[in-house]
Amino acid sequence: GPLCECHEWVCETYDGSICAGTCHCGRCKCDNSDGSGLVYGKFCECDDRECIDDETEEICGGHGKCYCGNCYCKAGWHGDKCEFQCDITPWESKRRCTSPDGKICSNRGTCVCGECTCHDVDPTGDWGDIHGDTCECDERDCRAVYDRYSDDFCSGHGQCNCGRCDCKAGWYGKKCEHPQSCTLSAEESIRKCQGSSDLPCSGRGKCECGKCTCYPPGDRRVYGKTCECDDRRCEDLDGVVCGGHGTCSCGRCVCERGWFGKLCQHPRKCNMTEEQSKNLCESADGILCSGKGSCHCGKCICSAEEWYISGEFCDCDDRDCDKHDGLICTGNGICSCGNCECWDGWNGNACEIWLGSEYP
Repeated sequence: GPLCECHEWVCETYDGSICAGTCHCGRCKCDNSDGSGLVYGKFCECDDRECIDDETEEICGGHGKCYCGNCYCKAGWHGDKCEFQCDITPWESKRRCTSPDGKICSNRGTCVCGECTCHDVDPTGDWGDIHGDTCECDERDCRAVYDRYSDDFCSGHGQCNCGRCDCKAGWYGKKCEHPQSCTLSAEESIRKCQGSSDLPCSGRGKCECGKCTCYPPGDRRVYGKTCECDDRRCEDLDGVVCGGHGTCSCGRCVCERGWFGKLCQHPRKCNMTEEQSKNLCESADGILCSGKGSCHCGKCICSAEEWYISGEFCDCDDRDCDKHDGLICTGNGICSCGNCECWDGWNGNACEIWLGSEYP
């Protein structure tokens, strides 16, 4: 054929980097002398040899795919060469990374083995605007003017907690921008909101000018002048009220005849033999109700003197649950064997952060 005119410059990329192989007639030929075909790209810029795991000599350790020298790992594996396996199932990993709005790491982070790495938006790297276990907190939402270098959080009249402004007394609004006309002093207001409870609005509401608005807004189960009644306490983890054998009155179950227990879960009559009942109350170590309760009709009733003992076999200690303001799970969730299971809208290890909808 005709002689090939060489245009070496064609082998240069726009950014001036040059063919990583040999330039032949304006075409970049990649060096694949070993026949592996692992070096490719218009300028031979992709080198999939970088994906080979030294130990197994497999691409991405056999647990992922390689694109242009980078490994993309299958669920349950991570590391530059997908060499590390998670010690939890992909399902559990996903569960731990799911934010309150149902998205993985709030769509603002990467989930690796149940832990979110948030895409930080602060280029200085000092303090990320996005944080939280599931990247659910975005401090940018607190800024009156969104300017990365201004510290104008909550208009200077409040504190930013997980992207929400908690306004100082005398101010209100999403960014604490409105002054409030209240004739009560801050102390009087708090006193009115506290009543005989331990905390203003029982830790379940917002105190404004001596009046409580209970969380979550519009949920009829939390009510009372100081939000002292919380009918969610009558529900088990599946949401059944008083076990279906009673009614709830201001957060306490009133059981029908023939039933008893905090959640009316125990029948007074039992059609089991003592033997059958005992078998059901024995934990794996053969001890009846872990030695911390009595057995009734195949269910453990944990000792009332030690209020913190709970669990199917009285094997849990509620003191292991995180506290906030001296309250276990801040009163906004159920302590389930050492971990707080927060009610809708609440988040944080001790269910202390309200992430639900704004006030109506």
